[in-house]
Amino acid sequence: MIEIDEAYVDAAAPNASAIQNGRGLVAKGKFVSFAKSEDETLLFGECRGSGKSNYHCSCDFMKADAPTHRCNCPSRQFPCKHCLGLMYAFAQGKTFKVAAVPDDIAEKRDKLVLRREKQKANADKPRKVNKTALAKKIKAQLGGLDLLEQLTHDLVRMGMGNTTAKTASQIEEQAKQLGNAFLPGAQSALHSYTMLFADEGGKVGRKKSASHEAIYSEALDQLTRLHALIKQGRAYLNNRLDDPELKPETDTAIAAWLGHAWQLRELREAGLVETDVELLQLAFNTHDDIARREFVDTGIWMNLGSGRIVLTQTFRPYKAVKYIRSDDSFFQVAGVKELCVYPGDVNPRVRWEEMSPRKPTTKDYQTIRKHGRSDIAALVKEVKGHLKAPLADKHPVYAISYKRMAEAPDGELVIEDAKGERLVLTDAGMTEEPPSSYLLRLVPEELFTNQTLIARFRHDLDTQTLRIKPLAIVTKNEIVRLTF
Repeated sequence: MIEIDEAYVDAAAPNASAIQNGRGLVAKGKFVSFAKSEDETLLFGECRGSGKSNYHCSCDFMKADAPTHRCNCPSRQFPCKHCLGLMYAFAQGKTFKVAAVPDDIAEKRDKLVLRREKQKANADKPRKVNKTALAKKIKAQLGGLDLLEQLTHDLVRMGMGNTTAKTASQIEEQAKQLGNAFLPGAQSALHSYTMLFADEGGKVGRKKSASHEAIYSEALDQLTRLHALIKQGRAYLNNRLDDPELKPETDTAIAAWLGHAWQLRELREAGLVETDVELLQLAFNTHDDIARREFVDTGIWMNLGSGRIVLTQTFRPYKAVKYIRSDDSFFQVAGVKELCVYPGDVNPRVRWEEMSPRKPTTKDYQTIRKHGRSDIAALVKEVKGHLKAPLADKHPVYAISYKRMAEAPDGELVIEDAKGERLVLTDAGMTEEPPSSYLLRLVPEELFTNQTLIARFRHDLDTQTLRIKPLAIVTKNEIVRLTF
């Protein structure tokens, strides 16, 4: 049985025009018939078009998180407006009669099951690793770390105040060799440093020297991170060479830092799997990561069982953006039979292959609130301990239950716990999401007391204080999202 609402259909649409057209078909009564299978995993119907014959469309939820949309219309959009209209009609409560699955769809379903079984069988086969080639790759990575160390030393000797367009361009050119050495993560880390000296147009070395001082603290932090990446990366790669199986490390995120693209099979083999998990998305955003030269779609979710906040991420490189579909906001509870968890600490990345959606209930929102941290002093101590690690996520996300939110005498918004401990809200230094703090002045008054805030932390290096960026507020009945 499927549970979809209009927000789900909006998210499935390829563009805004398709949403309008799909809704229009229902509003104008263009559908001749609505039907569903007995188990409600298949919706199908007929819709009048511009030709003499009706269009036959169907939405197959046999695999709930990856439905198959079929229609005999000439549109190249998937799902087409007819399939979207069919789902809108179902979400709006239109009457769908129970009917047998059409023969042609039943045949396609059987073929799809066979194809998936074959894929699963191939996935379960023992994987053959070319250890000679892998060892050669690891040695190339070690050579790349030597180059990164040389470039980092050059940056230190040059001095931050002397970074010019010419020198920055030279470093950027040399950094391309890190990609050739299978170290895209290290290349991105170096690029993150040089981008601190870029102007608003992304031109490195063209920022006025007078403005350099404003980013010196961040630049020093980035250099510390590069040093840690070199040191820990070298130790990790040498340990892999000493291991007869050449296995990647799963206790830390160092493999991903160096650019290792984890496969689901690897995560399963490493035992990094949780079963029968329910997740509810707390926030979503898409941002342009200039350092990595790609768009990043990030979903922030809570595991309703453990209370742990995890991330889903889709990376869309500039060169391939038109071939990779972007993620979108998800407003239902995702029931996941097998959740693969990447190595990490506070907010690890997760992935799954199959998911069953259901509508969230008041109990789900209460569960999120129950997992909120109510002792700000204890939380601040924990976050500071986490941030001491040079390669830690510098902007971790937590759920914080506050007694009240108010404007301080200096004009800054703060949240306060029952003990009077405070955290200042800000957008400074956090560009993953669009500005959100100003929106809090527009929310209903009841959100200012006894609610749970989903917030991203940032350590202000100049003032040596922790500040937070608001992402969402969870009430007893809903999630008020502040980012998109």
